[in-house]
Amino acid sequence: MRSYPRRVTFESGDVEFRLMGPADEAAVLEFANALAVHDMLFLPRNIREPKVLSAWIKEIERGSIVSLLVVKDDIVVGCGTIVRDPMSWSAHVGEIRTVISSHVRGTGIGRALSNEAFDLALSMGLERLTVQMTSDQTRAIAIFEALGFRAEALLRDQVKDLQGKTHDIVVLGVNVADVQKLEPGGSSGAID
Repeated sequence: MRSYPRRVTFESGDVEFRLMGPADEAAVLEFANALAVHDMLFLPRNIREPKVLSAWIKEIERGSIVSLLVVKDDIVVGCGTIVRDPMSWSAHVGEIRTVISSHVRGTGIGRALSNEAFDLALSMGLERLTVQMTSDQTRAIAIFEALGFRAEALLRDQVKDLQGKTHDIVVLGVNVADVQKLEPGGSSGAID
C-alpha cells in the first residue's frame, strides 16, 4: 500500500492525496453539498446526509471501506473509495467509487484520482474490481476503460434524480489478473 499523504503537482497547482478519517467528516460533507446531484446518482446512498457520512466513517474504521481524499488549498475536491465486504461470498471483489468537484474537472485530477484508487485497490489484494456510473458520464467511463475495465451491465432506469427523472447505470468490471498481464507489476503507475 502506498504511503499517504502524498503531494502531486498539476498545471492547476498542487493537491494532496490522503486517507479519509473521522476528522474529515465536516470537510467531506461540505464537498458533497457542493456537488451536483447528478454527480452522485451512481452512489448507493446520498452522501449529503450526515447519518450516511457517519456510517461511512464507521465502515472506514471497520476496514471494509478505504477512502482517499484529494485536497486542494485545504478544500476537499475529490474522493475515491474502495468498498469491499470481507464477510461476503464476494470478498475478493472491490467496488471503486470516485467523485470529483466540477471546478477541477479537465485538469487531470479526476484521472489521477481514478488511477490512484485503482492502484490502491490492487494493493489490497482484490482479484476483481467493479465501478458504476450513470451512462452519460462518458469521460469517467473512458478513464476506467483505459484502466482495462469493460462494460458488463446496463441497469435501465436504476436511479431517480430529485425531479423524478430516471437514469441508467452502467457497470464496468475488470479481473485484476488480466490487468497484471498488461502492466508490469499490475499497477497503472498513474502517480509515482
